[in-house]
Amino acid sequence: MSIKFRMLVGAMALALTGGVYAAGEHGGHHGSGGNGAGEPGDASDVSRTVEVVMYDNYYEPENISVESGETVRFKVWNDGALVHEFNIGSAEMHEAHQQEMQMMVEHGVLKGDHIDHDMMNMDMGDGHSMKHDDPNSVLLEPGESAEIIWTFTEASDLEFACNVPGHYQAGMYGDIEFK
Repeated sequence: MSIKFRMLVGAMALALTGGVYAAGEHGGHHGSGGNGAGEPGDASDVSRTVEVVMYDNYYEPENISVESGETVRFKVWNDGALVHEFNIGSAEMHEAHQQEMQMMVEHGVLKGDHIDHDMMNMDMGDGHSMKHDDPNSVLLEPGESAEIIWTFTEASDLEFACNVPGHYQAGMYGDIEFK
């Protein structure tokens, strides 16, 4: 691992704050630290399942309605030709997370249509990695699927988004509306 890479990672770590990033893996951007995004849910509390399909730079459905306190199971499929993410958070959380995702591209972890899992799991020299394993987010290669179980603890301004560089800017996000 190059010294330049370690210096970049160290500089980014100093710039991060606990509200958006937790110490640990790829970022801790799940927003359960008082940001209003909610928290990981328990399967026994799921009230319904929402199927989400990711295409190249858009989602179906484009918007999702939830109730405050509701626990939802999201079944997410990547039907696109590129790597995509489904991430629940505020616009501010997505903006901060996009910087992490850019770093993943710059260091060869994300490669358009696939993920270099060995690099993602690599120790960056300080006990941290670029793992993408937060409970509010899945990062999927073409043809992959995954689930998120999420409890929306309080009404807030939330959206789901793909933070792979350029995808959010191309319109790959949708609103989470509280009923």
